[in-house]
Amino acid sequence: MLKLCNTKKMTSLRKRQKTARTNRILEAASELFKAQGYEAVKMEAIATLAEVSIGTIYNYYQNKGDLLLAIVIADVDEVLLAGAAVIAHPPLNVADAMDTLTGVYIDDVLIHLNKEMWRLAMSITILQPLSPLGVSYIEIDKALMTQTCDLVLRLQKLGLVHAHIDAVGAGELIFNNANNMFINYVKIETMELAELRQMIRRQTRVVVDVISVQKTHQ
Repeated sequence: MLKLCNTKKMTSLRKRQKTARTNRILEAASELFKAQGYEAVKMEAIATLAEVSIGTIYNYYQNKGDLLLAIVIADVDEVLLAGAAVIAHPPLNVADAMDTLTGVYIDDVLIHLNKEMWRLAMSITILQPLSPLGVSYIEIDKALMTQTCDLVLRLQKLGLVHAHIDAVGAGELIFNNANNMFINYVKIETMELAELRQMIRRQTRVVVDVISVQKTHQ
């Protein structure tokens, strides 16, 4: 029994050490990509800043593209948890509820990546859709869209969305439009985040006015 406990402790310790190493690597990569530009950064510089060997980086990531996508998906669990909290206790107004969930998804998008990095990450998912991190990126989009649909379903159960509405279809429409607008935001260097949020609010309101029992009157 003592040997089993010690084995579990060692396994837990190794997991914590691996998590700490990968966090340092991703933080170092994000800092250097933003400061110097993605193309200029060498893997050796990331290893130096993260205080790990170059071999350690290649144990986890095949190339810089994998590192970039890993940065994109690093905070997904936290984002999904925040989204789940909105679904569990949504604002009792459809427009406010959808805007709150959108805020969870996009308000902090430039913390770890700038627009150049987002463009590169998106291009990698198109060019390498079957890579492990490319698949993960696609799965994240699916999870976010599912949450958007779940929020509309929740609002429908609360009597805020008409019973005859296809809640899943409405959620997909709202998410896909917001996602497309985010892609436009990333492509247009001069667009500010506040402008993106306002555009999504305005366009989402068109759908909200159709599905809501009570109109926004805004």
